[in-house]
Amino acid sequence: MQYLKAVLNNNQDVEIKNLKILISSGKKLKKDVSRYQKELKKYNGSINNIHTNSKKIKPIKINTIKNTKKINRPRISKYDVNKSKYTIDSVYSKDNQIFIHFKTNITKNYIKFFEKKTKSGNQDIYDIKGSFKDAQPTKLRIKGVKQIVIKQEKQNTLRILFEDRINLKTVYNVNKKLLTLTVLNIDKKNISATKTKNSKSPRISQKIRKIGENRVVVLDAGHGGKDPGAIGSKKKYEKTSVLAVTRYLSSILKQRGYKVYLTRSKDNYIKVHNRTVLANKKKADIFLSIHANAAHKSKVKQARGIETFFLSPARSERAKRVAAKENKSDVRKMSGATKQVFLESLNRPRITASHKLSIDIQKNMLYSVRKQHKDVVDGGVREGPFWVLVGAQMPSVLIEIGYITHPKEGKRLFEKNYQKNLALGIANGIDSYFAKNP
Repeated sequence: MQYLKAVLNNNQDVEIKNLKILISSGKKLKKDVSRYQKELKKYNGSINNIHTNSKKIKPIKINTIKNTKKINRPRISKYDVNKSKYTIDSVYSKDNQIFIHFKTNITKNYIKFFEKKTKSGNQDIYDIKGSFKDAQPTKLRIKGVKQIVIKQEKQNTLRILFEDRINLKTVYNVNKKLLTLTVLNIDKKNISATKTKNSKSPRISQKIRKIGENRVVVLDAGHGGKDPGAIGSKKKYEKTSVLAVTRYLSSILKQRGYKVYLTRSKDNYIKVHNRTVLANKKKADIFLSIHANAAHKSKVKQARGIETFFLSPARSERAKRVAAKENKSDVRKMSGATKQVFLESLNRPRITASHKLSIDIQKNMLYSVRKQHKDVVDGGVREGPFWVLVGAQMPSVLIEIGYITHPKEGKRLFEKNYQKNLALGIANGIDSYFAKNP
């Protein structure tokens, strides 16, 4: 009755509603409802609820047909995100630094750094995990740096690019919600220690000097006196080369504001376990022991490169071989098992800090010497049981500045310019470490 009334009154909505009721009731009573289904199908066809060209189209609710309107949504930019999703509050430059303030605490995993050389100059590039609303209008400037570019590289990657004619030395530091990028060598008058002979000490910018202020460094030139260390061609001794590098390093660090002490400043013998006594007495921030490597006769032409080691229980064959050479003059007697137990008990935070220091020194030492000799091999950062580092109560590393037994590298270790470049690289690595770990 309701269905007929709807048909007579041309009330399509009510008609459809009652057709559905009739179909549903008829099926329950097992009656023929095909006539009603055909009628309903006509209406469904008018609202595209049928199969067209074998493609199924999503049904539309019947009671909303009259209210359906086309909505013109605003076009969203590729990197236009909701304001609440911006993770960086502000970015600005001051003196030789750029400060990036985040809304939450961050870690070093947020930063990806790489260098690039282009026709226009040298680039240091930082890709930072985060989004900054004002990336485009923000301008960053540091006096002495040719150009600094900031842009939202991807939706969740903010890029900050430094470009200059010289190869800038930039470092970063993470402190809770703050990321700081620091340019260390913006003073163009800061020439390298090897630029001219008989020249006065290189001028160091005030910003670099500030890093060294109130820092104590103890440097240990390996071997000495009755212990010559490794022996190269023409009976050239390891103890001589490493002492020269240590002296140059001491001079550079002092110019940068560091307080520096040497375990030996001349050719004298010091017991291995006494070398860290001075470091602990002076409450040093870091301890560095400088050595030169040596290879077996069968490998003197192949073995080359510089390496940086930090103390750990690691027992790789390479680490054990190098450690055995450097530990030879140690008079302490311990069984292998006792030594390993002792090493396993080492302070883990100190090992982690030593590892970080090793990475910065190795990277900067390589960069410095490769300016003069492109063929210098990167022996990498390694861990091993070096007894000269055991007593140190602060981050400590052992540096192997090269193979004294290699025909070419062995000669370089006794050249003044090469020794100065090694020292300069190590000093820059120390600056980098303290800039990142204040």
